[in-house]
Amino acid sequence: MRVLGIDCGTERTGYGVIDSDGRAHRYVAAGCIRSSTKDPLEKRLLNIAGELRRLFAQYLPDYAAVEEVFFSVNAKSALKLSHVRGVALLTVAEAGVTFAEYSPLAVKMSVVGYGRAEKAQVQQMVTSLLRMAEPVKSEDACDALAIAICHATHIPMLEAMA
Repeated sequence: MRVLGIDCGTERTGYGVIDSDGRAHRYVAAGCIRSSTKDPLEKRLLNIAGELRRLFAQYLPDYAAVEEVFFSVNAKSALKLSHVRGVALLTVAEAGVTFAEYSPLAVKMSVVGYGRAEKAQVQQMVTSLLRMAEPVKSEDACDALAIAICHATHIPMLEAMA
């Protein structure tokens, strides 16, 4: 199965694509969709949507996953993040791909085994689980790969329950 993980952000939206059987995972691609802070929000959202559509067409994932909304001290930042999540969910629905969302705690538990893991620990485990020679340099892309790994490990259980 192929999973696309999306780490939403208004300046940098990370993406990570993996192939997995639920236990073993293989890196396919990762990167960032960058948006200029000089552009108005609607133009950034349009850019993110276009790039996500391109990723769905290029990699043809079976599943997509994003992180759940977290509560931030800065309400304005949280609201902008919610707009990006809305765009991500729209493009997932347009692609007709099965969707899931996970809390940051669940992602870290799946990848590291500890829900309060630091970014460096997540990066190290993503590198190890995907048997990569070097870690992904972008934190956003690494987080997206972690989200994809989290979903890949949950799929067998979710399908068994259905």
